[in-house]
Amino acid sequence: MERVNKILYHPIFRSTLRQIERLESERIFCLHNLDHVLSVARIMLLCAREEGIEIAKEVLYATALLHDLGRAYQEEQGGNHARLGLALAKDILTDCSFSEEEREHIVTAIANHNQAEASDPLSALLQKADKLSRNCFLCPAYQECYWPELQKNQGVVL
Repeated sequence: MERVNKILYHPIFRSTLRQIERLESERIFCLHNLDHVLSVARIMLLCAREEGIEIAKEVLYATALLHDLGRAYQEEQGGNHARLGLALAKDILTDCSFSEEEREHIVTAIANHNQAEASDPLSALLQKADKLSRNCFLCPAYQECYWPELQKNQGVVL
């Protein structure tokens, strides 16, 4: 997990995460902080193992850690946060010694994580874990949430 630890200490990752935390400091809905991305990573790993999907643990964790970086620019630039963070993710992955093939898989999953259908197993795992990381059934902002009722988690389901 050496490369994942490099991501956690990467200056772009850290500064972008701090920017997201500042932007969401008054947010009543789900946050996109380190706790969130680590939860997504752990759920991705569990789901992959349960479903018999063979993807390297470092790739799963890297995907989860980097998937919401675009939130730092969404309000300012508008558009899809999944797409806005791709350039940052590529730079971080390159600096942390992920291969070209790994980078392409990870970036594809990040780009697709909020689309209707996943195009590959890594994208599907990210979509599933991102949703399952939310404890909607305990959220104090449940009634104000803009998610459709059928998308809100009503319990812990894997």
